[in-house]
Amino acid sequence: MIRSSFAAIAMLFSTSAGAEPWAMVADASSFQPVTERDQFVEIVTQGTLSRFGIKLNVLPDGRIDGRAFGRDVSGAWDWRDGYFCRDLSWGAREIGANCQEVKISGSTLRFTSDEGTGRYADLRLR
Repeated sequence: MIRSSFAAIAMLFSTSAGAEPWAMVADASSFQPVTERDQFVEIVTQGTLSRFGIKLNVLPDGRIDGRAFGRDVSGAWDWRDGYFCRDLSWGAREIGANCQEVKISGSTLRFTSDEGTGRYADLRLR
C-alpha cells in the first residue's frame, strides 16, 4: 500500500485517469481551459479538491495543504504563463515541481502535467 500510495501522491495533479482505480474519468470535450490566475483562485477557493484518499486546499496566498493517504501534503504554487505551477511534499518526501494545464467541467478540475502534454488527474471540488 505504501508504494501505491506514494505513486498516487507522486503523480498528484498528474496521473492518467485510466491508470489508477480511484481516478474520476470525465469526457474530455466537456472541459474548458482555466487560463487566468484570478479565475483559478475564484474556483479553488470555493472548496477542497478531493479524490479517493486525497483532500487538498489550494490557497490564494500560494500555499497548498491537505492530507493524502494518511500523510500531510504541503507545498507552494504560483501561476506562470497560463499554467498552475506547484511544488509538493508528501510527509517527508519531496514530490517536486511541475507546471500544469488546468481545465474545468462542472465541479471537476483536470490538472495535466508538463504544461498539458503529460498525464492528468481529475479532482472534484467539494
